[in-house]
Amino acid sequence: MCGIVGYVGNKKAVDILVDGLTSLEYRGYDSSGIAVNVEGKVELFKAAGKLQNLKNIIEKNYSEISKSTIGIGHIRWATHGAPTVENAHPHSCNCGKVAVVHNGIIENYKELRAKLESKGCTFRSQTDTETVAHLVATKYGETHDLTEAVRLATKEIEGAYALCVIHQDLPDIIVATRRNAPLVVGLGEGENFVASDVPALIQYTKKAMYIEDNQIVTLTPDSIKLIDIDNNPVEQKTEMLPWEPVALSKMGYKHFMLKEIHEQPDVVRNVLSGKLRAIDENVILKEVTLDREKLKDLSRIQIVACGTSLHAALVGKYLIEEFCGIPVDVEPSSEYIYRKTITDKNTLVIGVSQSGETADTITAVRQAKSKGSHILIITNRPDSTMAREADSLIPVNAGIEVSVAATKSYIAQLISFYLLAIYMAEVKGVTDLSDLKHELIILPQKIEKVLAHKEDIQKLARKFANFKDFIFIARGINFPTALEGALKLKEISYINATGYTAGELKHGPIAMLDDSMPVLSILMSGKVYDKILSNSEEAKARNARMIALTDSTDTKLDELFECIIRVPEISEILSPALAVIPLQLLAYYISEFLGKDVDQPRNLAKSVTVE
Repeated sequence: MCGIVGYVGNKKAVDILVDGLTSLEYRGYDSSGIAVNVEGKVELFKAAGKLQNLKNIIEKNYSEISKSTIGIGHIRWATHGAPTVENAHPHSCNCGKVAVVHNGIIENYKELRAKLESKGCTFRSQTDTETVAHLVATKYGETHDLTEAVRLATKEIEGAYALCVIHQDLPDIIVATRRNAPLVVGLGEGENFVASDVPALIQYTKKAMYIEDNQIVTLTPDSIKLIDIDNNPVEQKTEMLPWEPVALSKMGYKHFMLKEIHEQPDVVRNVLSGKLRAIDENVILKEVTLDREKLKDLSRIQIVACGTSLHAALVGKYLIEEFCGIPVDVEPSSEYIYRKTITDKNTLVIGVSQSGETADTITAVRQAKSKGSHILIITNRPDSTMAREADSLIPVNAGIEVSVAATKSYIAQLISFYLLAIYMAEVKGVTDLSDLKHELIILPQKIEKVLAHKEDIQKLARKFANFKDFIFIARGINFPTALEGALKLKEISYINATGYTAGELKHGPIAMLDDSMPVLSILMSGKVYDKILSNSEEAKARNARMIALTDSTDTKLDELFECIIRVPEISEILSPALAVIPLQLLAYYISEFLGKDVDQPRNLAKSVTVE
């Protein structure tokens, strides 16, 4: 979590810092702050709450702040310490000469703090980050070299971090470093940038350099110096950023989430492009580098993911087992990493993450890699840490997703799993998948039909917006869809929504049912249709408020359900990729009717970079 940005050059640093933080606000919005060097003195400006609060402070002090051409900024998702002004970044040392911003967690901060306090350092916050400011200041006092001070400090720090540091005596130097947290440098002419993510940079430069773990970069307006933690020079590798500034525009939509929901037909087309060319041709997945014979002989697959990506992984499990007959285990990364890692060279381990920076999933794939497993990464960010850990990399091509609640990245992950499952099946000799391929090709048109008829979903959202609880039920391949629908609703509306397998409703959850409980049944045509219909009748008998999401024209549904959301007819195996669209819209409209902050729900951040 958290977003950091830094600038050194010849322009007004404050404008670039504020723009960068605005682009990174999806990473946290508990507090924010900047540090700038104004006429030889480091000045800190901080505010609790949303970024607008900081912007108001900056506006009042703009004539002073705008004199600076160097600065660092931070948007916070609180880990250590409440979201207060005192705990907001940047943090400084006693003398006020050093300022630090930090993304991550310093695990040994208590020990460092005690050591620094014994040397006379006075702490003003509850954060782990302030220890870094005091530590760097102490090292600078010994070395009078900021790069060396940061290098020596990182040798004592344990945990995950991306750090940016400035010193008041050095008005044209920023030093930054990382370990298990993202950091990217943007290269300009007469100016350079550093940030925790690309959106902070793309309106200023297309040239970037990704910093690896335990590397330290020193930026001036005209130079970049890169070393490792042992002071050895490191070769600089420059890349061109794949994004365009327009990706950060709402394009006329009220919220980024609504825009990103509407982008999904084109996202599906992008994922399929070049991989699924015709129903009579095999799927092409050059990204999978595992030898075809080894792929045929796989005895087990493990998938690790978190949140929405975990739900996509559950659909992937169903597909691979159905098409290939290979047992697939799906586990939350946060659980996987704290038990014995039982995997080997005969196991394919798939890591799924929108950002590619999810700390738990990075740790999980590293543990599996150390056991000799082939690592396949499915991510929206081919420039991410997880992508660099991959033996095989499938980029999902969804483009930058700004809204914290994932929508288009989820559909991109789903389609990537369909392609992977078909590819693996064809390697194993399965050839009767032409119907599914045809449906994949026309799927974008069916999504567009759903998006073109949103009025019924808006009415439904208005009708149920004030309910405190919500239940989603499904069976088989759509159980993950129920989980994802519930997650979307709780994420952005704060309604207590839960997904269940429909058959489990009577094993406990049915006790909650009465006329104050909406139950949404995902009732797609197929082999479990009649069973879910029966489970829905059980819920109706307990006076639950019944809603159906279905592609069926069955007239019996009109008597059973109070409200029906209808989608185009689709095969059961592909239905998760269509059924999730109205659930995203339902969550969006309920949140909007309730007046919630759709794109930036409380307590959440887009990229979870701490364990």
